Parts: sequence; structure tokens; C-alpha cells
Amino acid sequence: MPRRPTLIRLALVVAGSFVAACSPTTATRPAASVAAPPPAPAVPPLSLIPQVASLQRAPGSFVLRSGDTLGVPDGDRAAAGAAQWLAERARASRGLALPLATGGDVAAVRFVRDGSVAAAEGYRLVIAPGGVQIRARTDAGLFYGAVTLWQVLTSVPAGAPLPALAIDDAPRFAWRGLMLDSVRHMQTPEEIRTLIEQMAEHKLNVLHWHLTDDQGWRIPIKRYPELTRIGAWRIPPHAGHDGEPKRYGGFYTQAQIRALVAYAAARHITVVPEIDLPGHATAAVASYPRLGVTGKRPKVSVDWGVNTTLYNPSPATVRVMEHVLDEVMALFPSHYIHLGGDEAVKDQWQASPAVQAERRRLGLASDDALQSWFMNQLGSYLGAHGRRMIGWDEILEGGVPGDAVVMSWRGSKGAVEAAGKGHDVILSPAPDLYFDQLQSDRADETTGRIPVKSLADIYAFEPVPKQLDAAGVAHVLGAQANVWTEHMPSFAHVEHAVFPRLDALAEVDWTPVVRRDWHDFLARLPAQLARYRAAGIAYADSAFAPDIAVDADAALASGRTRVTLSNQAKYGTLRYTLDGSAPDAHASVYTAPFEVGLPVTVRAAAYAADGSVLGAPRSRVIDRVALLTRGTTALANCPGNPFRLRVQPLPDVTSLSPVYELPLFNRCQQWADAPLDGIHGLHVVLQRLPNNYALAHDAKLVVQRPHATPFGELVVHLDRCDGEVLNQWTLPDPSRAPRTLTFNAAITPPPGRHTLCFALTAPNDGPLYVFDRVQLLDAVR
Repeated sequence: MPRRPTLIRLALVVAGSFVAACSPTTATRPAASVAAPPPAPAVPPLSLIPQVASLQRAPGSFVLRSGDTLGVPDGDRAAAGAAQWLAERARASRGLALPLATGGDVAAVRFVRDGSVAAAEGYRLVIAPGGVQIRARTDAGLFYGAVTLWQVLTSVPAGAPLPALAIDDAPRFAWRGLMLDSVRHMQTPEEIRTLIEQMAEHKLNVLHWHLTDDQGWRIPIKRYPELTRIGAWRIPPHAGHDGEPKRYGGFYTQAQIRALVAYAAARHITVVPEIDLPGHATAAVASYPRLGVTGKRPKVSVDWGVNTTLYNPSPATVRVMEHVLDEVMALFPSHYIHLGGDEAVKDQWQASPAVQAERRRLGLASDDALQSWFMNQLGSYLGAHGRRMIGWDEILEGGVPGDAVVMSWRGSKGAVEAAGKGHDVILSPAPDLYFDQLQSDRADETTGRIPVKSLADIYAFEPVPKQLDAAGVAHVLGAQANVWTEHMPSFAHVEHAVFPRLDALAEVDWTPVVRRDWHDFLARLPAQLARYRAAGIAYADSAFAPDIAVDADAALASGRTRVTLSNQAKYGTLRYTLDGSAPDAHASVYTAPFEVGLPVTVRAAAYAADGSVLGAPRSRVIDRVALLTRGTTALANCPGNPFRLRVQPLPDVTSLSPVYELPLFNRCQQWADAPLDGIHGLHVVLQRLPNNYALAHDAKLVVQRPHATPFGELVVHLDRCDGEVLNQWTLPDPSRAPRTLTFNAAITPPPGRHTLCFALTAPNDGPLYVFDRVQLLDAVR
């Protein structure tokens, strides 16, 4: 006598497509398991990320217990792999032991091949009082069904019943990608496996692996061993001092690469390698100068940005790169191979008589056409071996080689142009899907590019450009986010940048537009954050961190101020304390702005509806000193170029803090409306940074101010950056001075509020200076 109704009974109470998914087979268990399940909540919350295409609830529930079996068809290795993944995740997250069983129909969870599931990666998941079925036509579909079942399992408390339901699901896009840059900073194979596992749990299916660039060559090529013996290593600025390594680099062995590719493939993730050319070639040319234009051996670059070293576009270089691709293809079975094509500044080609003679011999009208010819040689070589080239959108400029796929990174314009010409495209625009953009402008955010791309910004991204007609839409393969690691020297930086924005990306790539809802997504996140904590993922809580805002004018004038609490996502219950204690679930609930007397320390945290904390508490000290101080992130750029970066003191140190904001093109910052009543002095702290930025043609945008002393000055202007000079200090010889510089001076400013402009006149070919903090003083220290 079965202890639960059969799956067919559930089919009688749900609609249409649900019926086809159900089986008349009864699931039984050993007699020792026959205890009545606890009552299920009416509608338990389900943290399914990405949101599924269709979900129908049904009466009843099912309790999955240790000892229950996972049934797979005889000889179906892919089904067994999906079941084994589920068993491992269930053990790790819920302590359940779920053995695999082959053949027969008696199992608590059955994996079933079903030709009626039309989508290539689609699946049907049915949870009924009599058991669970995962049905799919393909290997990937069975795996994604297992992922969704695990998400259901971890959406309810441990031991609680799973709600009866039917899910019919399939992805919106075929390409659901994440790019990892392992050149600027490397990750260990174990760290990359961590990232791959999380991608699998989010149903992403492409890891684009950036392996060569100016700053290193990370893939061993047996025929050309110098690529890693020389090209894999660089000497950092300040090598061996203040936490900088004496040399930075390394490479992945071919065995490690094969193991990572296999690990990803078991989770239905394809690893697509990128070998960047004809630009971003410094490490390769440092290894084999004959690959370059000048014949000289450069150093492996320590400079972020656009280096100008190019490959020599000669038949001899083409042959070498074909040999390289032979070994790349042997390591990576991916149909796609990425050949870069971006940021190839043509200065070296234009200055080379030999290159220009080769261009004319080929009958090419421009250097852009020469790049297209060079890449087409290699794209055709890939095609002859059953592979297909991908290139960044610059490959449009000289004519897209062959049937290359265009990855649009300079906005979506490249995708529109390429799709209009009949080429497949992948949307990966900057800054929209660049995970090296900051997640918030909070002072406690770590390194990255500005402007901010928040969790909400990623969620709002639409991969299909509005300009495309139906034919163009058919060429959109999907979207991917990029993790460029110039400012991510450790895996902790990568985790902070990627999670939880990966959840938003997954939903952009997988979920139908009509099923995407920001508020529903936020409601599903607390359980996902719990999964991250269980897996040891150091995710960013930037979206939920409390912002503690005050009325500075009132505080300085009266010693009292109005405090307003908020967070970026506008989600959760904010709780706060004023006695210095950490806020907990019993702390005061914020409902409206409140008044406090100075000095005071406000501490706050956001809580989800289930009582779980959404992030670490934040605090703000409110007193006169704090109100008269501006840190590095609170000083604005002076008029001109708005570009700025948030950087560490040295490029390769691995701590998450301190950080400094660097206005790279105009080394000048200002404090607008500074309260100068009663102010008689200034305290300024500068940090000296290495000038390791390659700007190529953008170097002309860097402002150079006249300097009266050899190493420049720090000048404080009133009201405008060409206004009255309140004071100035001479910058010391950087070879003899500490990296942290402190300046104090008396000033006699007019009363009221005025803008203070802090301009640096240091020579552009010297080190960079950034502001640690500026403090207004009642008296000179």
C-alpha cells in the first residue's frame, strides 16, 4: 500500500501541460520511513534564481528524507551525473543522503528522458505527494531540473516538506556567460572551480576565460615555452615593498586547464578561451620579440589600460599563432575561440615601413583592414578545424572576418551593426555589464571603476537592443558580464564584485521578460544569500547596507541633527541603535527621520521579512570633527573629465582596504560648499601611488598644471580652481619621501560656505597623488 498518492492524482488537479508531466508510477519507501509528514505551509516562499518560465502550485507536499533514492535510467551517464550533483548538494546543504538507483520506476526522485520537452536546455519538474520527477530531452535539461529542485529544497527549512508544484522551464538565451580575466590577476584552480560551481547553480553556461594580455601569458604552449617562462611574469611597481610581491605572475598547467574544462563540462558550462590579438600583445612579444613590430624585447607590462605593443601582421606571425591555436584547441573543445581584436592602437604599424609595405602588397586600404586580414587568417584556420571565432566589436572596423561572432562591449551599437550585417552577437557592454564597476558609491566599497553599476542596474539590463528588427533579434545569442581584474588582486575582490550581481545576470539571461520583476527578485534573495553564506561566498551586501544621512548644517550650528536611514535597494527593515551596540532583531525599527544630539554613533542594519540579516551593520560617528572631514570618496572631481577609479595603494596588494579615488585625467578635487565659519586651518593627507596607467592616445586628455618646483605643489584655491590661493605646499622628492604625506597650514577664508579646490601640479610623468582626507580645523594643529 503506497504511503502517498501517486503522481497521477496530482495530474487531476492541475492544468494542461502539467498532466503530460505526471506519471502513474507509485513511489514507495522502506517501512521505517512511514511517518506522516508535517503539514506544509500554504504557499512557502521559493527562492528560484533565475526565475522559472512557468510555475503552477498544487495541493499537497512531499518530504525528502535521507535514504530516499534518486532514480536514473539504465546506462544514462548524463542523468546519473545530474543525480550525483543533486545528491552532493543535498548532502552539503541539508545533510541528506540520497543514493542513486538505476532502472525501475521506484524512486523518490526520478530522472526521466522525455522527448516532448522541446527546448534544448528545457526541463519539467513535478513535485507531488507521491514523489518527484525531472523530465527533459537533453543532458543539460536534466541537470537544470536538478538545480531547480535543489533550489526548492533550500528555499524551505531543513526537514520541511517541499510544496507540490509543476515547473516548465527553458532559457531565454543560448549564451549565458561570465568572463574571468586571469591575466591582470590570477585565481587558483580551486577558486575558479568555486566560480564555476556558482555559475552552474545559476544556470549560466559559458565561462569566457581571458588568458593572454599585455600583463601576462597564462596558458602554456609546449611549442613556444618562452610564452610562460618569460611572458607569465612581471615586476610590479615597488616590488618587494609594502606588500608588493618581488615579481607577479604564473600560469596554469595544461593538466590544470584540462581538469577545469572537465569540471565545467560536468556542470554544462563551456569554457571559451581568449587569446588576445593583434593588440594586448606585450607579454607575447616580450617572450618572442620576432612576433612584434620593432624587433625589440619589451618588458611584460605593469601598466593597466591600453598598451601600444602589436603583433607583426606577417605570414610568419600567422604561422606561429596557428601553432598556438593548435594547442589551444587541443585543450578547449569549445566550438568558439575568442581572438580579442580590441584596443589595437595602430601606432607601431603606421610607423613601420615593413608593415606598411605588407599592407600595400595585400592590397589593403587601411590599417583597420590589415587587422581584419590578420584576424581572418586565424578565424579561417579555426573554421577549417570546426571552430568559430569571436571578437570584440572593434573587428567591425575593418570588416568582420568570415562568420565571426561579434561581442559588443562599447555599448550596444556594435551588436546592432553586426546583427544588421547578418553576424551573431553577444551583448557585453561597458559599463552596463562590467562587474569591475563599483556596486555602490559607499565609502566602505572596495576597488573598481566608476560609475556605479548596482544590483538594480544589472537586473534592469535588456540584452536585445530596441533598434533590431526580427531578423536582427535572431542573431542575439545572449549576454555576459565581464570580470576584469586590474583592480581585483584577490579572489575576495572577485567574489565581492560578482555576488550577488550574478543573480541579476542569471535572470537577465534565462528568464522570460514577462516573468522578470525586481521586487519579486528582492524577495527571493534572502534565501540565496543564505546559500552564499553556507558555501563560504564573500558576497557584497552593498545593495542592503544602510546609508546614514544627516543634516550637517543643523548639526554644526546647533549640536543636533536629523538622521535619515535608507539603502540602495530600498528593501528590508532597517533597525538601529544609538548606544554603540550592534543592532539586532530587537533594535529600534526605522520608520521616519529622527533627531539626535551630538556626539552620537548611529549603527544600523537591514533585515529581511524572515528575520535574517541582509548585510553587516554599518555605523556613522556624528560629531564636529567628522562633519568637518571629507574622505577620499567624498571629494568630487573638478570640472573637466569626470573619469575616476577607486584603487588600492599598490597594484598587487591583496587587502580590500584602504582604497583611494583617483581622478586620472584631471588631478584636482574639490569640496563644494565647505562650511568655513570659524575655520582657521587645514589638515590634508595625500597618498602617493605608482603611475602605472597606459593611456595611449588618451594621454592628451591629462591636464598638466604649471609647477614652480621640481616635483610640483598642492594648491588650495577658493571658490574656483583658478581662484584665490588660500595656501600651497611643495611636494617632496618621491624617491626620499614616505608614500603618505601630511600637510597642515593656517588659512583665513571668508565666512559662509565656499568651494575649496585642491589642485596638484605634479609632473604627469611622475607618481600620482590622491587624497586620503581633508579636514577643516578650528585652529592650526
